[in-house]
Amino acid sequence: MAQMRFLLIVVFALACSASHDPHILRCLVCQKLVEEIEFEVQKVDPRKKVDVGSYRIDANGNQDQRAVPYARSELHLTEVLETICNKMDDYVRATYKSSGELTVLKLITNDGKLNEDMGKVDVIQDSDLNRSLKFYCEGIVEENEEAIVRLFSQKEDDIDIKLCTESAKLCSITLEKEQELSENDEL
Repeated sequence: MAQMRFLLIVVFALACSASHDPHILRCLVCQKLVEEIEFEVQKVDPRKKVDVGSYRIDANGNQDQRAVPYARSELHLTEVLETICNKMDDYVRATYKSSGELTVLKLITNDGKLNEDMGKVDVIQDSDLNRSLKFYCEGIVEENEEAIVRLFSQKEDDIDIKLCTESAKLCSITLEKEQELSENDEL
């Protein structure tokens, strides 16, 4: 833990100061939000089920209940959304050294290693210590909670595009394509 704190201090000390369009930043935060929710859903045992439906008994003495996978249930997704924005504390704003393009980067990956892309970026020193990332995340969740639950419960493809571009209208298709091209160039 002490090593990680030291690493974070070093990263912030070496960071450069810059500002970028908040619309692009909100788009990037939305995409990272989708990644974090997907990670939380994948962590749940796929065999775990939860009963959903009505507890009322109909005229025939039956209840309208069925077991659904817990991971993508409305119950689990709602629980995830309550705390998911705390994960934004693990992210920093940065720009790619090669293109100057803004990105939101997780410092430590989910497997506990330093993000390999840290050498490819200049971290943006932020007077609010990137609290705005969490603020944007909370706003996105609050404004789009129903869409998030619907998309994840139905296990949609391309949730980042459906949520961030189509539903929340935070990303433009042009921005999406530019990022894909940039990521392909980085590889």
